[in-house]
Amino acid sequence: MPNPTAAMLVIGDEILSGRTRDANMHYLAQEFTKHGVDLKEVRVVSDDRAAIVSALNALRTGFDVVVTSGGIGPTHDDITADCIAEAFGVHIGVRDDARALLQAHYDRQGVEFNASRQRMARIPDGATLIDNPVSIAPGFSMENVHVMAGVPSVFQAMVASVLPKITGGAPLLSQSLRIMRGEGEIAAPLGELAARYPDLSMGSYPFQRDGVFGANVVIRGSDGAQIDHAMAELAALFPQQ
Repeated sequence: MPNPTAAMLVIGDEILSGRTRDANMHYLAQEFTKHGVDLKEVRVVSDDRAAIVSALNALRTGFDVVVTSGGIGPTHDDITADCIAEAFGVHIGVRDDARALLQAHYDRQGVEFNASRQRMARIPDGATLIDNPVSIAPGFSMENVHVMAGVPSVFQAMVASVLPKITGGAPLLSQSLRIMRGEGEIAAPLGELAARYPDLSMGSYPFQRDGVFGANVVIRGSDGAQIDHAMAELAALFPQQ
């Protein structure tokens, strides 16, 4: 059985403007790799309702799992929850269980649970809350879509909450070999090797060191023995100088 497939939708003008560097995709890719879920696509969209709804509908019908990050805070430009409701065609409003979590949290802090903060308790009908032990404000899941915060520490906590509920497959294994030759020299034999191992993924990542070009060749797959055989052939093709 092939591994489940996944996509990520990163939402926020601050990512596209370069003001904020996204760390969540890197973290999610690592966690999915260990869990046996193949992250196949990542899209970044602005804080635009039509763009978010369009991207979400395309991804949720094309992949087994979709994770979103960003846009579920208390400010006017946090519109992700509304967009999820629109994409699924359901009502959204302040939900009692989410409100109770936040009310208790702000009461403990002695902070007013004002109208802006109450926006974070707005949940689409039919959604399941995602636990957030860091800042309490929940994410939520709708069918195969898991809606999470953009703040990395909160995003990571939400991934930890959701991951056990996502069916995984075989963890992706990898090995690499550093080859001190240019890609133009190794391309043909590497392509022939890749053709002999269709169940493995082989990638070449070039670098330059002290004026000499080389490449890190990475072989990935779920069968450790097959990776070992392919790596042995790779090493024989390009003996270290």
